[in-house]
Amino acid sequence: MQISTSKGLIGIADPRWPESASVERLAIDSGFDAIVSSEVAGLLAKKDQLKMVVTKLEKQGSLQDIIAIMKAFGDSVAFVIRADASDMQSVTTLAQIPGVHVVSDTDFSKTTWLPVFEQAIEVPEPKAPVTASQTEPTPQFVFVDPKSQQLLALVERLAVTKAAVLLQGATGSGKEVLAKTLHQLSDRANQPFVALNCAAMPEHLVEDMLFGHEKGAFTGASRELAGVFEQATGGTVFLDEIGEMPIQLQAKLLRVLQEKEVVRLGGRESIPLDFRLVAATNKDLKAGIADKTFREDLYYRISAFKLQVPALAERRGDIVPLANSLAIKHGISQPQFAEHALRQLYSYHWPGNVRELDNVIQRAVVFSNYGRIEAEHVFFDEPMVRPEVEATSSFMSPRFEPMRFADRPMESSMLSGSRDLQSAVRASEYDVIMEAIRSTRTREEAAKKLGISPRTLRYKMARLRDESPSMSHCA
Repeated sequence: MQISTSKGLIGIADPRWPESASVERLAIDSGFDAIVSSEVAGLLAKKDQLKMVVTKLEKQGSLQDIIAIMKAFGDSVAFVIRADASDMQSVTTLAQIPGVHVVSDTDFSKTTWLPVFEQAIEVPEPKAPVTASQTEPTPQFVFVDPKSQQLLALVERLAVTKAAVLLQGATGSGKEVLAKTLHQLSDRANQPFVALNCAAMPEHLVEDMLFGHEKGAFTGASRELAGVFEQATGGTVFLDEIGEMPIQLQAKLLRVLQEKEVVRLGGRESIPLDFRLVAATNKDLKAGIADKTFREDLYYRISAFKLQVPALAERRGDIVPLANSLAIKHGISQPQFAEHALRQLYSYHWPGNVRELDNVIQRAVVFSNYGRIEAEHVFFDEPMVRPEVEATSSFMSPRFEPMRFADRPMESSMLSGSRDLQSAVRASEYDVIMEAIRSTRTREEAAKKLGISPRTLRYKMARLRDESPSMSHCA
């Protein structure tokens, strides 16, 4: 029988087939042809025809074998790895390889798989040589959760275009990392990626950094300076917090974006530019247009394509891989998380997003024992006691009450000889609470002064009363 390859041929390697029959059916329904083998090596004979290989990671020990097989297939074949999320070392390593997609071993939904199949139509990005022990020195945007995988599919499509992209999302959700991913997947990857935070400097400095200046343009300008658009020639300019840009500069920025040329401060000659713009904001720019703090014409110039970056709590499948990656970044070469510690991370609501997760992991690394992070090593930033979060990801669905960094003292199992430190922490917290109560008329006012809810105040007072008989008068 002649094999039709109108869209391409997808190979499925699964020793437990027909467990993967759902993937085969989805591939066929999407217009691909599919062949099945009991092992990846059995597909090598068809490697020149294959667009994609779907296989399953059985256990951590098989990671080296899969990477070796991937090298044998070369860069023209994309790989999709079905993996158990509990094998965090393997999931993190695989997710960092360009052109490789990691999906939940139990997820066979069209929402997850169709975007992956669609990418098989395009030529995959070359895969960099990777070993099982290789890790990135900085945390990457992890694309494990189905929402993140859909976002990655859009980023990969946008990477081959020149469209300006506006990233919208909460502070700390990973907008700059996503912008770098977009840059790295584009044909500008070998050119500069230049970032500027529009809210981090005074207006005159932002203008200078954006457009540059000539020597002698103002007092102290002892030499010429190229602005970020010149510095990024052939590459990408990332303007973070663009909603904070002063309204006076927005007209100048608009002209640069329209004309693709810039005149330095104190200069006369126009300098031609070649850059791709990616902007980011955590503000509602439409609201800024309404209250006259953001130009409408600039908004439409920077938002040819808008991407909403989900908060960490909305992509829970990424939490554990990120925690593993951050632990490696902070000095643990082979981190091990106790199950209850993982579930605490997973069930927390993460108001600070990835930045808060980074803080939590740094603290856990300090208290960890030989790289093993237990539940008592996990301290959260958010002091308010909130309802536990429903787990919705396909990776795990625990219901554990998360512990808060400000809601409990450090336990003696974390630090030898830390009993005095614990006592000091409790005593200090007691003094602050009692001072607030004495200086206000009601408990509600005291809670407001402390920056916590009345419920949290009652909880803290009860806990202090239970922990120390000397504080029994804390009513």
